[in-house]
Amino acid sequence: MPPELTALIDKPLLLALVLGVGAGIGIAVERTVEGWKRTERRARWRARNGRQDWRAGRGKIIPLAPTPKSIDPIATAAEQLRIVMTADFAARPLLNQGERRLLSVLDKALEDDSPGWRAMGQVSLGEILGSSNEAAFLAVNSKRVDLLIVDADCRPLHAIEMQGKDHHLSDNTAARDAVKREALRRAGIGYLEVVSGDTPAEVRAMIRKLVERARAGQA
Repeated sequence: MPPELTALIDKPLLLALVLGVGAGIGIAVERTVEGWKRTERRARWRARNGRQDWRAGRGKIIPLAPTPKSIDPIATAAEQLRIVMTADFAARPLLNQGERRLLSVLDKALEDDSPGWRAMGQVSLGEILGSSNEAAFLAVNSKRVDLLIVDADCRPLHAIEMQGKDHHLSDNTAARDAVKREALRRAGIGYLEVVSGDTPAEVRAMIRKLVERARAGQA
C-alpha cells in the first residue's frame, strides 16, 4: 500500500476531508456538463421552432440558426406517398351549385361584353398576390375567392364572391372577408359581392359596368 494512502488511513479526519473535496469536485463537474447539455438542447429546440418578434406590430419573423439535421425532401415525400396509398379519396365538384350558376352567367356576360376576359373558380390568393411582408403574405396565402376575372394574359382583374343566405352565420366570416378585400384592394384588384337573390340580368349589368370602367381607364 502506498505510504500516502497509509498516512490518510491513519488520519480519518484528513481522509474524510479529501473524500469530501473529491465528491464536491465531481458534483461540480457533473453539473457543468449537464448545463452545457441543457444549453445545447435549448439551442436545438429554438432552431427547430424559430421565434417571432411582434414588437411595434410589424410581425417580422426572425430566423434562427438552421437545425443541425436538415429535412430530407425525398424521405418526406416517400412518407406522404405511404400515407396516401393507404387512404381513400373521392373527387368532388370544384364549385357548389350557386357558384356554378354564377360562373355560367359570368362566362356569357364576358363573352358578350369583353372578349378576352375569363372567369376562374376557387382561386388561391397566394397564387395571385405577393408581398415583401412575410407575415402579411401568410395571412392571405391560404384564403381563396369564389371566382376571379382575369384578362387575356391571366392577370387578375376582379374577385367575385358568392354570398349565399348562410354565408354570415360564422362569427369570423366578416373578418375573413375584410382581410381578403383589403389585400385585393392594396394590389389593385377589384372586389365584387353577388348575393343569392341577384338575377342573371343584374349580374350581367355589374359585369358591363366593370368592362365600361376598364375601357374608360384605357382611353
